[in-house]
Amino acid sequence: MSTGGPVNLRDVGRLVADRLDAGPHGYFAGGAGDERTLADNEAAFSRRKLLPRVLVDVSDVTTATTVLGTEIALPVLVAPVALQRMAHPDGEPGMARAAAAAGTIMCMSTLATATAREVAAAAPDAPRWFQLYVLRDHGVTHALVDEAVACGYRALVVTVDAPRAGRRERDLRTGFAVPPGIDMPGITLAAGHSAGLTPADFFSLVDASLTWKDLERLVEAVHLPVLLKGIHSAADARLAIQHGAAGIVVSNHGGRQLDSVPAGIDLLEDVVQEVAGAVEVLVDGGVRRGTDVLVALALGARAVLVGRPLLWGLAWDGEDGARWILDALRTEIERDLTLLGAPSPAHVTRAHVV
Repeated sequence: MSTGGPVNLRDVGRLVADRLDAGPHGYFAGGAGDERTLADNEAAFSRRKLLPRVLVDVSDVTTATTVLGTEIALPVLVAPVALQRMAHPDGEPGMARAAAAAGTIMCMSTLATATAREVAAAAPDAPRWFQLYVLRDHGVTHALVDEAVACGYRALVVTVDAPRAGRRERDLRTGFAVPPGIDMPGITLAAGHSAGLTPADFFSLVDASLTWKDLERLVEAVHLPVLLKGIHSAADARLAIQHGAAGIVVSNHGGRQLDSVPAGIDLLEDVVQEVAGAVEVLVDGGVRRGTDVLVALALGARAVLVGRPLLWGLAWDGEDGARWILDALRTEIERDLTLLGAPSPAHVTRAHVV
């Protein structure tokens, strides 16, 4: 990398801020309301302090772990991010190749600008998950699930915190709508087109009547693990397990839904304690450093999902930029594990954070 290039994830975010048009940049970067939760997702990590242990053999540190039995090279998954070809022509297939090269799992969004089959073909041997919005048109929902199953996706991640779009005022100020030439095949299947749609338009397709009984029916119908993404409360985590969820993603949707809810990392420990090891718990929101990943592991997360920084990497340099973000995180995590006195993610415990 040449002198003057980015040295961390935030550097890449600053690099692309002027490269993207105002509408797309606001869509990707923005949050709901006054963006309090958006800001707090990052700030909350600074309220935790890591507590290293010394005289531990860290001569052979590994960042590898497993999630739902799948071996991955680092405790970081690619979060589902919409409209990736709006950031770079490589889009979701490029992101899938970057995830495969880094040795981790990509979670593809229902709002992707590629089909599940195209993403699978881009990295056929890599593990991948499919994020699902349950749409009012259940025929379209079934078609999306069937394609994901047929294409070898290993889990469904059902987003449950978005029965409608949050009030995203950056989008209102720019008049953001999906640009001409950008297609979301899943949404086109439901609405007949993608170009010209606003976030409110495509979230109006989501089934707002979804209940725990619907989750049970989905779990029974699909022979894949079903994770729930968007869990905030310990009570809902317990209900998720009771109704068949195989995993939980503690998430406030990147601060894009209900503003003024707690940061994901502030919600994590209560959920982990309630779950008590019955299922694996992941968390997203505000991860920008290897030390953030270690804080999440110490509070009980199996791994984290990272969204915006990977999108900035894609916007900066396509597939190679996304891979750079994952490699940078892995390098930081390896160094930070060494300095923490933890030879692997499995060695990070509650005693390592205060």
